[in-house]
Amino acid sequence: MSSLKSIPFNSCQVAEYERRRYRGLDQRLVHWRETRILKKWLKELALQGDNLGPCLDAPCGYGRFSRLILENGFRLISGDLSLAMVARARRRGYNNHFPIGIILNMLTGLPFIDSSFDVVLSLRFFHHLHSSRERLTVLTEIARVTKRWAIVSFYKKQALHIWQRRFRRIVKPSPTKISMVSLVTFKQEVAAAGFCLRKLTPLCPGLHAQHFALLEKK
Repeated sequence: MSSLKSIPFNSCQVAEYERRRYRGLDQRLVHWRETRILKKWLKELALQGDNLGPCLDAPCGYGRFSRLILENGFRLISGDLSLAMVARARRRGYNNHFPIGIILNMLTGLPFIDSSFDVVLSLRFFHHLHSSRERLTVLTEIARVTKRWAIVSFYKKQALHIWQRRFRRIVKPSPTKISMVSLVTFKQEVAAAGFCLRKLTPLCPGLHAQHFALLEKK
């Protein structure tokens, strides 16, 4: 059985999640840093070709990066397990562009033909996958549907962040369990899925475990 739990958000829950998720000072910093990294990388990828194709954002959540993807010239397809999340991402992604959304489960395969996308974006998802088998399944599907590039984030094992999370669970218990992997393991899984790791950037060096990885299809 998959360790990923399906949460059937409705539109009110999505609106509340969007309002509260990045409200705190530390989370605003996380959002700013994530946006800064992604903006730089998408711009670099966009400069490599004149005819930009589609970008798959999955899981898209409420569409936090929809406008950023469109601003860099990509056509956007938003995918998520939650219908309400997809609907919100489509609304945020409207920019003289017909917003396309689709319900999907990253662990059971992506409903697209091979090489459908110029870029596949999958942020803040891999830390919810708790086995190498799950991560490899998702990475292999991403490699199948992308023509060349993928941008994913994962939590790299580091002592400070582990202790921070343990302390936070004591102060404020949370049902969410974050999965962290070593860089060696992540590189092995990336290679097994058919990717080369081209860039690796930490969210906040030494303070936060999340890392952004730019992957190129072999």
